[in-house]
Amino acid sequence: MDILSDLKKGKRGAIAKAITIVENDQPESKKLLKKIFKETGKSMVIGITGPAGAGKSSLINKTSVALKKLRTKPAVLAVDPTSHVTGGAILGDRVRMTESTDSGTYIRSIASRGATGAVSRSLRNSIRVLEYAGFNPIIIESVGAGQTEVEISNIADITVVVFNPHTGDSIQTIKAGLTEIGDIYLVNKSDLDGTNQLFDAVRDFIGATERNPIILKTSVKKNTGITQFAKTLKDMMKEKQKSKEAKDRQRLETELKDIVLNNIREKMDDMLASDKTFSKYLKKLQSKDIDPFEAADKITKSLVK
Repeated sequence: MDILSDLKKGKRGAIAKAITIVENDQPESKKLLKKIFKETGKSMVIGITGPAGAGKSSLINKTSVALKKLRTKPAVLAVDPTSHVTGGAILGDRVRMTESTDSGTYIRSIASRGATGAVSRSLRNSIRVLEYAGFNPIIIESVGAGQTEVEISNIADITVVVFNPHTGDSIQTIKAGLTEIGDIYLVNKSDLDGTNQLFDAVRDFIGATERNPIILKTSVKKNTGITQFAKTLKDMMKEKQKSKEAKDRQRLETELKDIVLNNIREKMDDMLASDKTFSKYLKKLQSKDIDPFEAADKITKSLVK
């Protein structure tokens, strides 16, 4: 595969091609991962999440420029809600990230495809491609749609939750799920009214927990707090490096189980499609001669001997 040497040099065309390969889950993807796997797993992954409209894209744009000045080599993967028409990712937000792209940050949107687990699979492998190409940290931006957040916090070494003072019933939204996952909480758009109240609320709600997360204010508009946020990230990357190995072992176990179960599910689908026992009991079920549980038990017994 000639793509490997270009990938190692961090050439954009090769990176784009490799991520497309792993996203589309082609047989090529397995070949590629086999070749790069040994040299992956060293970069820190930063997940940035929070309600839609919190200003994540512009924030990541500025932060990656600041991280670059701190001699790191960031890349960004933005997980977008899938466009149902084309099945691709909606690229609207990336337009706001031109500044960081110009400074050499690699930015790519990947579609979330709406399925639990599908995000993790294409994300894990896209991260590996970027690690092989020499990027560290790898920033993942989630679009703020419930399930994806939790999946991202399982993959990320550092999770950042972004709020802005105008997310409406901000305190109510804070209570939901996001309180458990953040290492850093940001009150972004801190040039807006209501910033201090929100900051105090986040501190009282979340800051007082055992995990003791860091709470900061940032404003892209006024360009305040960004450098401090980037420095905090760099320090935390160093700190989290110590516990990364144990976390990665656990993640690889989860991934292996996922892949095995997926393989079995595919095999089962093929078997059921051609299985005589299955069609026999399906007919009985459809004519109400048997209930679904009994039918399933009988089919399972015939398959798993």
